[in-house]
Amino acid sequence: MDDLAALRLQIEWGADEALEDAPVDRLRAAPPPPPIIPPPPIIPPPLAGGGQGEGSRATPAARALEIAAAAQTLADLRAAITAFDGCALRDTASNLVFAEGNPSAGLLLIGDAPGADDDRSGLPFAGPAGAYLDRMLASIALRRSDLLLTALIPWRPPGDRPPSPAELAICLPFLTRLIALAAPRRLVLLGPLALRALAAPPSRRRTRGAWLDLAITGLDRPLPALPTFSPTELMRSPRDRRAAWADLRLLRRTLDADSSESDST
Repeated sequence: MDDLAALRLQIEWGADEALEDAPVDRLRAAPPPPPIIPPPPIIPPPLAGGGQGEGSRATPAARALEIAAAAQTLADLRAAITAFDGCALRDTASNLVFAEGNPSAGLLLIGDAPGADDDRSGLPFAGPAGAYLDRMLASIALRRSDLLLTALIPWRPPGDRPPSPAELAICLPFLTRLIALAAPRRLVLLGPLALRALAAPPSRRRTRGAWLDLAITGLDRPLPALPTFSPTELMRSPRDRRAAWADLRLLRRTLDADSSESDST
């Protein structure tokens, strides 16, 4: 085919104008593409104080331990827990459940994780379980206003499920700091979870009917603790009430003995 015939064919196909200044040799090999030069890496500016983001890389449990240790009063601790955003339970709970009662009482009662009534009120041992606890205390001439009460963790787990090991690891520094700041003479552990969380190594079964010595971070001496049943357990299981009554009588005898020793000195 000569050039004129080729031109006529292109016009028939609709190619009626030139797009390039020079003809393109379609049979010549294409030149290799230019090398790709990666952009330089972006280096973030150093943080204030010369660090490179250690705080941002800390685990939630490490952050909780750090801010709990910095609290010097119970009010500081409550404010620190309120501002803490490292536990997902905070996002599902209605209220923070903090300690209630007399910080100078010398006796701290620790329950299991907050329930629905605690979550609504923001107070430990609320609702029917709290009323049952009041009757338990009254049977040995104690009132909740004369004691300090708290929950194992500050927020209710959804559906009243037990807290996960990860959630306990995050929240436990807040509890141990609360104990250290209140510095009670004795603890009462109402329910199995508090004993498992505070005992080292964790207890595989609940030991009750006797005082146990627990090492608490921030205190220079072991703290006597009495494990017993929670009000919720006793409401569900009447057969455990006789054993719980024995624990309450042991608590009463121990408090009376402590008072006698204090009066004699």
